[in-house]
Amino acid sequence: MGKLIGIDLGTTNSCVAFMENGEPTIIPNAEGGRTTPSVVAFTKNGERLVGQAAKRQMVANASRTISSVKREMGTDWRVNIDGKNYAPQEISAMVLQKLKADAESYLGEAVTDAVITVPAYFTDAQRQATKDAGRIAGLNVQRIINEPTSAALAYGIDKEAPQKIMVYDLGGGTFDVSILDISQDVIQVLATAGNNHLGGDDFDQCVTKYLVEEFKRTEKIDLIPDHMAMQRVREAAEKAKIELSSATAATINLPFLAQGADGPKHMELTLTRAKFDDLTRHLVEATTGPVRQAMQDAGLGANEISKVLMVGGSSRIPAVQAEVKRMTGKEPFRGINPDECVALGACIQGGVLSGSVKSLLLIDVTPLSLGVETVGNVFTRIIERNTALPVQRSQIFSTAANFQTSVEINVLQGEREVASYNKSLGKFRLEGIRRAMRGVPQIEVTFSIDANGIVNVSAKDLATNRQQQITISGSSNMSQAEIDQAMRDAEMYAEEDKRKKEAQAQKDAAESLLSQAKRTQKKMKSPDKEKLTEAIRALEDALKREDDWAVKNASDDLKILLEAAGQYVDNGAAENDDGSFDV
Repeated sequence: MGKLIGIDLGTTNSCVAFMENGEPTIIPNAEGGRTTPSVVAFTKNGERLVGQAAKRQMVANASRTISSVKREMGTDWRVNIDGKNYAPQEISAMVLQKLKADAESYLGEAVTDAVITVPAYFTDAQRQATKDAGRIAGLNVQRIINEPTSAALAYGIDKEAPQKIMVYDLGGGTFDVSILDISQDVIQVLATAGNNHLGGDDFDQCVTKYLVEEFKRTEKIDLIPDHMAMQRVREAAEKAKIELSSATAATINLPFLAQGADGPKHMELTLTRAKFDDLTRHLVEATTGPVRQAMQDAGLGANEISKVLMVGGSSRIPAVQAEVKRMTGKEPFRGINPDECVALGACIQGGVLSGSVKSLLLIDVTPLSLGVETVGNVFTRIIERNTALPVQRSQIFSTAANFQTSVEINVLQGEREVASYNKSLGKFRLEGIRRAMRGVPQIEVTFSIDANGIVNVSAKDLATNRQQQITISGSSNMSQAEIDQAMRDAEMYAEEDKRKKEAQAQKDAAESLLSQAKRTQKKMKSPDKEKLTEAIRALEDALKREDDWAVKNASDDLKILLEAAGQYVDNGAAENDDGSFDV
């Protein structure tokens, strides 16, 4: 077996490390840098550039240069270069190939295996896409590991005192926050939350927008149609952001940026830290929700957090550090390099897998709940978010119609109570179910998530032992907008979801009551039979009109008549007698 490396495949920059004499060590790239820009370019003569060489020519070749592709992982995004469509996995694989080649040159031996990091809030599709990128690059991906967890490994491998830490990871394109418990040789993730579309790129965009608007105001020229000018402004915005992490003002000077009626126009202005903070305040505030969510899910208060580790280049922004201190009451811990610690942790995990690092146990969690769609568009959770990995959970379901011989299993990921508001990861059908009345068949649905966060789902008819299963693949393509909104939507629409779920439960109960009343109706004689018939019609009419209030009133009236006849039995609608649910 060749050498195993740890890779931080970042939105803006990537980094690679290996274990040397028991210590994690950064591998410099061919240009001598400790990090490599995650940029790929195609020159007009067909040459492919990766890393610093690609970034250097972005201004002159903006339309054929691809950056921040990590934000598109797991989606159907494509870029067309010279008639060929490239998927995000292919572009990412080009970055990984350079990291692999640089590592092999530095180590003097073949590199075959890797541990690759992903944002903690990456979905199953995005994790699969990352794993595929590694495979395309010629790497055997031994493990996909969450970035905050990896940073905690780099911090906590030599720590003896038990402690609970927060990892605040604000990278180029994503934001994650994780709460971890470090105790002797065990690092356990207690909770994780985040936003897959919040990062340094968004801070750059705010500054870029401001610069463009100021130029238009003073020079009456719109730079947006000029791709080359816009790339120069974006680079200047990024440099100003970095400079303002240590200075109170940054000077932006871009000569010959545009051509006006009276000659060339230059951009010359000073951006103060106060103005930068004002432009990006909403982005800093957007990190507070996931922080509160993670602490709530972990069941910890700010006073129970020992340290806050700042990870990712954008965590250096002074306003970000001030917000972290305000939320936690702790000074951000600066004892690790935010650009390198994720790669260092990844190679430590590689050392655990290869056996070179002894007596270290890492317990990670799944970021979003997983379950299936049940009757009435209800999302039934089988694995709750922040469940430790690897994990396997099963639940018994049943049929929704009499003599049903097959069921469709719709696998969902998300936090909404209404199934259609979550992301479908895949569907499969279980055939050959034994014919029986609704609620009688026993169908066991089993979810398993491996240490990489990859999902497998199976369904088995316990009477016939017929079974089907699905491994969720990266083709499920969860969009960025969907996953970014998953947690926020759950909170925003919680009341609406609750109402819809209650309405469906009431409808199920009413239909069960109707079935019971019609059986009783056949045994009864006038005049009680006529009263019962009228009540049945009233409930059927209310259900047809989908009038929740009328359904409740008609159900109550029908129950009274059945109770008077001594025939009412509360069977429950949402749950069968044996504890199973209708699917």
